[in-house]
Amino acid sequence: MTTSSAVKPKVLRLGKIEFAQAKWDEVAKVAEVIDCTSQNRDEFFEDLKTKYSDITNIARTFASVKQTGRFDEELASHLPPSVKSVSHNGAGYDQIDPEPFSKRNIQVSNVTIPVEAPTADTAVFLLLSTLRNYQIGHNLLVEGKWPIGKCGGAPLGRLPESQVVGILGMGGIGRAIRDRLKPFGFQKIIYHNRSRLSKDLEQDTEYVSFDELISSSDIILISIPLNPKTHHSINKEVISKMKDGVILINTARGAIINEQELIVELKNGKVGSFGSDVFEFEPEVPKELYNLPNVVSLPHMGTHAFEAIKNMEEFVAENVLEYLYTGKVKTIVPEQYNLEIKAEPLVKKA
Repeated sequence: MTTSSAVKPKVLRLGKIEFAQAKWDEVAKVAEVIDCTSQNRDEFFEDLKTKYSDITNIARTFASVKQTGRFDEELASHLPPSVKSVSHNGAGYDQIDPEPFSKRNIQVSNVTIPVEAPTADTAVFLLLSTLRNYQIGHNLLVEGKWPIGKCGGAPLGRLPESQVVGILGMGGIGRAIRDRLKPFGFQKIIYHNRSRLSKDLEQDTEYVSFDELISSSDIILISIPLNPKTHHSINKEVISKMKDGVILINTARGAIINEQELIVELKNGKVGSFGSDVFEFEPEVPKELYNLPNVVSLPHMGTHAFEAIKNMEEFVAENVLEYLYTGKVKTIVPEQYNLEIKAEPLVKKA
């Protein structure tokens, strides 16, 4: 393999790589890979004028926001004109505002397939734990209350056969959740999406309006991206339209739910249980929320597995390689689907 010119493209890597060294070695064969050493946003802006002034592609991790801050309009304005793509390691990319990058014809990519299975597994765990009151039973056992009464006094749970499941957001993760729930024998699985899926993707789930999903589901799984339109889209008003005792599961982003209003609804029983891997101001989580007996909480563990992290890191490297070879990233974000792209490969294969 050779580059299309004597000078190799320069890929700026933000954040630590844990397990995908071999895949990144492939990138290093055709491009110069530079690890960002900037300690904060101001330093990053200065470094973009000097040692990063000719970078062509950027790869970033979720944690690298501590180095640079959000990828917003201000940051986009500081990027050198040589930058062609930004590849984010995560399904959710709320740390990036795609609009200013679109204006500069900088392609933004996220991670899709590698996050689907591990996130869906986490959603199923949270659903079963809340549905059957397993977490409550565990806590009662730890408190030494099992000898006092049957199952330690844990309230009766429910079986899937009586429950209507509503999946809010039927992208790759939502469909992976659906596929895992099917064998449990739920009464019905319904979904709402920005647009109805094709028959082959929809399978035997039923497409309904947002209002119908909210009002008719016993269990609601949130699997939509966080953006200005979805921020606090699950709030007191929306919860008031739900069934009494509804179970809410969130493996998307915490700020989709108005956390303070949720606490009130959990205390008064309108929301029967809440299972979540994400929180509005994580890693800070209100003690008032996680101490409630009807809450099952995890510290954002959806992709906290060796294989998941490795697969995600490799997917980011593949997005970079795809741009280098074709001039187009592998998984451009939905906001850029209509972006007019003039393919500009930076590397050609021998």
